[in-house]
Amino acid sequence: MTTAMDDGIEHFPGFSTRALRVGHDRTAEGEHSEPIFATSSFVFASAAEAAARFSGDAPGNVYTRFTNPTVQAFEQRLNALEGGAGCVATASGMAAILTMALGLLKSGDQILASRSLFGSTSMLFDKYLARFGIQTRYVPLDDLDAWRAAIESDTRLLFLETPSNPLAEMTEIAPLAELAHQHGCLLAVDNCFATPALQRPLEWGADLVIHSATKYLDGQGRCLGGAVIARDPAVIAEVFGVVRTAGPSMSPFNAWVFLKGLETLSLRMRAHSEAAQQLAEWLAAHPTVTKVHYPGLTQHPQHHLIGRQMQRPGGILSFEVGGDRDAAWRVIDHTRMLSITANLGDTKTTITHPATTTHARLTPEERTAAGITDGLIRIAVGLEDIADIQADLARGLK
Repeated sequence: MTTAMDDGIEHFPGFSTRALRVGHDRTAEGEHSEPIFATSSFVFASAAEAAARFSGDAPGNVYTRFTNPTVQAFEQRLNALEGGAGCVATASGMAAILTMALGLLKSGDQILASRSLFGSTSMLFDKYLARFGIQTRYVPLDDLDAWRAAIESDTRLLFLETPSNPLAEMTEIAPLAELAHQHGCLLAVDNCFATPALQRPLEWGADLVIHSATKYLDGQGRCLGGAVIARDPAVIAEVFGVVRTAGPSMSPFNAWVFLKGLETLSLRMRAHSEAAQQLAEWLAAHPTVTKVHYPGLTQHPQHHLIGRQMQRPGGILSFEVGGDRDAAWRVIDHTRMLSITANLGDTKTTITHPATTTHARLTPEERTAAGITDGLIRIAVGLEDIADIQADLARGLK
């Protein structure tokens, strides 16, 4: 676990500066790039020192399952970018959500979640956490009255994605944070689509931020990882306890890759947003496209949040072509350059059919409730020339 600390660059508060500099304490070798500490354990000078570190009475590394300098460097950097009191890195984004739940919830507690969630998140809540007596209720993401009406005495956590996967729906974080705190609940925001380069939920009152580092934080589709950031040191300490004991840990190599990814995060998110805006406008004007879901378009119901809560609209969009699966599959199968994969946040543009991939394990009724139609296609816009992306999609849209 990494907690907020004097990072030595407090006089240089710029986002890109922190993305490049925070978390690297040079060793005696004087390296310029962050080192990878590829070791499972650490050696102590004495039995007394070992005992002090295991008990937490003395700082220092113990075992890479929960203390590793490369992983801690990533935690420090991401924590600085999100503005948290502490960060815990995990083996994947889903591991981050599970770790948060195990650390903060118990049998009999209830999660109140937005209906627009990644399919695996819904499965985790409804199938696996439910086995341990943690129930989940769902409400429309952007309906504050529905959130207010659904909170019960056993509600402990409000959980949402903004923007959501795959419809890029959004909601205001501050009113939900106020509502959660009025009822003694925590508010957790999955910030995967926006990243701290575009949106920082803790600044709007959220208590926890969740990341799949696999996506934009890496930026090139190389490694799996996740993270939980919290505004309260006591909350992040509970999350850390799960990683220390249960071991859903991030590997040092993956942490090093994510450190390199964070260095260019701001530049990439700006470029992804600009390209996605152009593609969304092109799709919206295409005669065979029935609807485009992208917050950068003026017709998007939460467009007003762009430039206010979220600096730019991001690189994810989805669109609909008719009402059946075959129409969507024809578009996807006629592409030659776009990568048919469910991953996102890559420099290479990816395309997928949510109803049969990312949300396939949901029932048809659950997909309908979440707005996932059979004709829906999701695109994570990469950094290729926009004309080439358009030309590749045009094959299937004819």
